[in-house]
Amino acid sequence: MKIVVLDDYQRVARDLAPFDSLPGVEVEVLHEHIAGLDELAAALRGAEVVVAMRERTPFRAATFDRLPDLRLLVTTGMANAAIDLRAAAAHGVTVTGTTMSGSAKSSNTTELTWALILACLRHVVSEDRALRDGRWQTTVGTDLAGSTLGVLGLGRLGAQVARIGQAFDMRVLAWSQNLTPERAAEAGATWVPKDELFAASNVLTVHLKLSDRTTGLVGATDLAAMKPTAILVNTSRGPIVDENALVTALTTGTIAGAGLDVYDTEPLPAGHPLRDAPNTVLLPHLGYVTERAYRSMYEQIVENIAAWQTGSPLRVLTA
Repeated sequence: MKIVVLDDYQRVARDLAPFDSLPGVEVEVLHEHIAGLDELAAALRGAEVVVAMRERTPFRAATFDRLPDLRLLVTTGMANAAIDLRAAAAHGVTVTGTTMSGSAKSSNTTELTWALILACLRHVVSEDRALRDGRWQTTVGTDLAGSTLGVLGLGRLGAQVARIGQAFDMRVLAWSQNLTPERAAEAGATWVPKDELFAASNVLTVHLKLSDRTTGLVGATDLAAMKPTAILVNTSRGPIVDENALVTALTTGTIAGAGLDVYDTEPLPAGHPLRDAPNTVLLPHLGYVTERAYRSMYEQIVENIAAWQTGSPLRVLTA
């Protein structure tokens, strides 16, 4: 049985996944992203099992059409918007996922969110570069204490971000389409309307799931309502924020900066205007990329393959 692992950018899959426990398998690990359908179909030819890392590679109906040997698709995470589950079922492909338990579910992304907030407000990247170039103290940072943190989406992860904001002595505001004042108060935040969230926040951080309802939820009008000294941080999904509107807001000085870990297209293409946008800290979707999270995911990937081989698949995803 042939197994192909996609998008192992850090070259850790063979070390973290106990593939040796699977008898009679051939494992091929691909380290570079494959964007084109023809190239992907060629790379996966003959594979009965494919391992997809998060939403890096889309699997639509046209993809399954080109993969007649595919029988099991394992994705990290228990939801993957890049996989058409109905098309998978129609092609006889079982799709399974992986979970993370306890604080690992959100702590890794929460920690990275605050890394981006601090890096933006204290100009960590630009000061590092300046020091290496022989310059000393070229910027003036912004205090967190006494400022306002706006949390767009107060679910498990957003609530954790809010608690850390309180520890920094920040005022915490929150809004989402289904959030109530009572639920916001339980997380130590104050519910406000969406327009007030953007207008009042010194830091606006996005923590929503991508869906038809949230795609483009943050647009030019919202960004224009923000303070010119405010920053926006997005560690959720790129399409939640109108990328063109964000580039315009950054280049015109409508907002002071942005910390981004997610983009409309990933990897972020060469020549993309965000790469040249001022006052930005850009990361390559690292929110979940920690040793603990990777080890847990890869161990479950092998569990899923072994269970599927016995006819009793685990963690099956259905439409």
